[in-house]
Amino acid sequence: MTLGRQIAEMAAFEPFAVFMTHLPTEFPDFGLTPEQRRQAVRTHYYERPGMDGERGEIWCYSDRFSYRPGETVALHVSATAATFGITIVRDGGFETKAFEKTGIAARWQDTPDQCSVEGCGWEASFEFRIGDDWPSGAYRITLEAEGRDGKPIRCHHLFIVAPKPGKKPGRVLQVAATGTWLAYNTWGGSNHYEGITGANRDQYARMVSTQRPWCRGFVVLPKDVPRVPLEVAVPPKTVPRYPHMEWAFATGHSKKYASSGWASYDSHFFRFAEHAGYAVDLASQHELHFSPEILDGYDCVVFVGHDEYWTWEMRDAVDNYVKRGGHAARFAGNFMWQTRLEDEGRRQVCYKYKARAEDPAYRGGDVTRATNSWEAPEIGRPGSATFGLNATRGVYAGWGGCAPRGVRGFPVYRPEHWAFAGTGIYYGDLLGADSHIYGYEVDGLDFEIRGGLPYPTATSGAPDGLEVLAVGMASQVEESADIPLKDQFLGDEDGRFTAETLFGEASDANLEKVKRGNGMIVNFPRGKGEVFHAGSCEWVAGLLRQDAMVERVTRNVLDRYLGRK
Repeated sequence: MTLGRQIAEMAAFEPFAVFMTHLPTEFPDFGLTPEQRRQAVRTHYYERPGMDGERGEIWCYSDRFSYRPGETVALHVSATAATFGITIVRDGGFETKAFEKTGIAARWQDTPDQCSVEGCGWEASFEFRIGDDWPSGAYRITLEAEGRDGKPIRCHHLFIVAPKPGKKPGRVLQVAATGTWLAYNTWGGSNHYEGITGANRDQYARMVSTQRPWCRGFVVLPKDVPRVPLEVAVPPKTVPRYPHMEWAFATGHSKKYASSGWASYDSHFFRFAEHAGYAVDLASQHELHFSPEILDGYDCVVFVGHDEYWTWEMRDAVDNYVKRGGHAARFAGNFMWQTRLEDEGRRQVCYKYKARAEDPAYRGGDVTRATNSWEAPEIGRPGSATFGLNATRGVYAGWGGCAPRGVRGFPVYRPEHWAFAGTGIYYGDLLGADSHIYGYEVDGLDFEIRGGLPYPTATSGAPDGLEVLAVGMASQVEESADIPLKDQFLGDEDGRFTAETLFGEASDANLEKVKRGNGMIVNFPRGKGEVFHAGSCEWVAGLLRQDAMVERVTRNVLDRYLGRK
């Protein structure tokens, strides 16, 4: 029986796991002391060769993010053991084993200090061919070997099998947020947030390599691990806490596991859709960049979770697809940064906060390709031009000190819209409040209320015909008169960056213009096509937690865009 046939026959029998949402009144206890809790949030810890000490370890990466049936995958492995075994499972609505082998030779391979930037440079250890019958999707690799103490050592990796070219009537294409995975990956010491680059080894990396393992927590996670939005009823004057970072510190996972990766975000939509009976293919963002024609085979293309980093070419692919009659459904938040790809896609460039001072695009290059926020005026391409919303008008909700007691769902203003059909929702209701779909980063627009309904302002940059369906509050700063700045993780740095980006100076007056944001659900036509955007990273939490209203809205969008309604 082919792998595809196994998946089709098992789909009717695999049940969802039931998840109930509770709001305890105390923060979870992961066994950390107050000082360890501080370290969990304030210090830079990361995965690196040799970190597991005497037990030994095994690490792995593949030469590419994605492959097509018939192509060969090269695995680059470094291990303290002489041999290892490999198991490959398609990680969809249910798990299907695709490949297994033991007794593969291994050795320890030296790793450059700046491997996060340069790549590990390990020699290929094992190659295998993607079967012609392997369906498109995410394939999880588990490598296992014997540690020095006789106990197993393991690592996990993930690669994507992208679909073959051609028309795919009735199928959905999900595009994994691999640019954001890459930006947050801490393996080797540096990512686009923290790092060991620079003269003092304390700078975030402006360039990050695909040629390194994924950090712990990006591929697999235990059930019910903390997500970024708070699952605690926070008493007044509570100093901000970050349970996801505390859990990561206590269990040896990357502190960025809850910010990005297959396990926290993309997987939940993929599994939901397959369980719900949709035929779903998967591609990486690299396909959008290098092979934009992949979109042409689909009536509906989906983006989910935390989807923050895009190249100009990726946006071109989506814009052209929609104008020609395609349908883009984005259940994702924080469409923030432009990136560039170098070395045939093996390196991602994003200068971010230092772009105007350091990015060569500002020194005689094409400034429209500067790796700054999309809303930087010199780039001239705000995020709203593609997906209707801008990250700089939204950002944080429901975590740390950013609206910690705020709405956990989207306040609905236009319940008569087709996306809400069959939900029973009313004007003023909160969509997804029980499952906490609103946060932790959201996208919004400047808007005004007329007759009790929200409309984008004339200067918002909203596309023609955009309709605002729901609006929640967000913040760019952890703002409280009772909590000292020293006890805040985010402070006002992001707000001041936005103020400088939009208005040229990070002054208090400009900070006042940007620090209060919002998150929206919007819908609009473009050319012959259409876009639906629920601008929140956490929409997938509603699917993970089986929120009936969130599931129904998701189905309504997919069904309309697939021509079922």
